[in-house]
Amino acid sequence: MKRFWEIDALRGLMLVLMTVTHLPTRLTDPLGQPFGFVSAAEGFVLLSAFVAGLVYSRIARNQGVEPMRRAFWRRALKVYLSQAATLLFLFTVITFVGLRIDQPAVKNLLSFYLANPHEGFLYSLLLVYEPALLDILPMYVFFMLLSPWVLAYALRHGWGGLMAASATLWALAQFGLSEWLYGLAVRHLGLSVPFHEMGAFNAYAWQFLWFIGLWIGAGRNAPDARPLRFPTWLVAVAGAIALYCFWWRHHGVHGQAPFGADIELNLLFDKWQLGPLRLVNLGVLGIVAVRFGPDLMRRIPRLHVLEELGRASLPVFCAHLVAVLLVLAIYGDSQTARPAWGDALLLVLVFGWLYAVASFTSWWEDRGERRRRGQPGQVLPDALGDRGRG
Repeated sequence: MKRFWEIDALRGLMLVLMTVTHLPTRLTDPLGQPFGFVSAAEGFVLLSAFVAGLVYSRIARNQGVEPMRRAFWRRALKVYLSQAATLLFLFTVITFVGLRIDQPAVKNLLSFYLANPHEGFLYSLLLVYEPALLDILPMYVFFMLLSPWVLAYALRHGWGGLMAASATLWALAQFGLSEWLYGLAVRHLGLSVPFHEMGAFNAYAWQFLWFIGLWIGAGRNAPDARPLRFPTWLVAVAGAIALYCFWWRHHGVHGQAPFGADIELNLLFDKWQLGPLRLVNLGVLGIVAVRFGPDLMRRIPRLHVLEELGRASLPVFCAHLVAVLLVLAIYGDSQTARPAWGDALLLVLVFGWLYAVASFTSWWEDRGERRRRGQPGQVLPDALGDRGRG
């Protein structure tokens, strides 16, 4: 099976945007949420879920549900081990460097761990304690463990009831479901991890985005699948809304906060809760991308650098965390800690490091694939950069 280079390139673009957003430089704010009130995280989650639905539903149809479940679980284990390795790097190298030079950014990042090292280490391995920047992979593990059951049910009974339940859970998350469940855990289990140390992403809201992507990806393997097409009027409305959100984001007086200091209204676009207007903004961008993306991809040169990054999404994601954490430990979180030329040099070094990781990963996986198959072969991309087999 051929790889979808367009998806690889898009995931590579998401990784580039995440890296620029997380690195404290002068480009952090201008390139944060560049297409409107939507960040690279939403695109990355949606694309990963789409490819997971595409790959694992094919396994379920061709080999059965049990092989599909085992493939999901193997992937979840790989993501978990990546999270554990990144945590180990944070708790050793970054902690040592940050404390040695008395770096406030590291002390703030690791405040719970520094105060409770044993509890912090244990709860982090249980994916309960999630330091900032290390809170997206635990969400992926959660989704990957749920997905085989959801996908198996959907292949037998359809997606209607599942997506209704997912939308209901998303709606409950907007009204404090996470906080309520946290209160129960504190009251009945004696949980000692503060709520704000359990990750910024509200997984009960973000599951809706994941299962939308899983649904769309699985639908591409259906016997009666048709190309995704939208009415002209809908594309026109979506384009108008997308352009307005783009203008609002970059020319509004409040930048990434659409309503300025109004906390209640900003929740409508909230990233961590996946607010309703944020979903609208993402949806219209998706419609525009589906309508015009294929034509654009045929007219521009292949973006091989982005493809390489997207093919090795998981290692590159972890490598970007290593780079960002080192910068925070040495320079702190100030976006003006270096001159402009220093920011440029830093970005060149970081992206050189990411490309080296991606190239090595591709070489290593191609080598292993050739050994297993006895020939070069081509394979499909899996969620977060793994390689599924059709």
